[in-house]
Amino acid sequence: AIISMLSGYKDVCHTITFDNGGEFSEHRTIAEALEAESYFAHPYASHERGLNENTNGLLRQFIPKGTDLHTVSEEDLRRYQGALNSRPRKCLGFRQPSVVFAELRPAA
Repeated sequence: AIISMLSGYKDVCHTITFDNGGEFSEHRTIAEALEAESYFAHPYASHERGLNENTNGLLRQFIPKGTDLHTVSEEDLRRYQGALNSRPRKCLGFRQPSVVFAELRPAA
């Protein structure tokens, strides 16, 4: 799924930082397919996954910790995704992630 989702962005996806879960056992295959360097975060080092941890915190505004994710619909997830991607970010010069992403995407 990772290869499928990111293959169209090989020109801007240079590195991938994986968590230490078993779901990333094919990390070499993913890195080769995307022609990207791969890294693993150290256990209990959330500062090495800053974007991930920040995004998790932002998601908690919509999905409180402990929520049964079976109760969250695809429609809800798309709405939350849209809200987060439309939210200006300081690290992007107060630009919206969706705007920055569109600028980086290759012209179709």
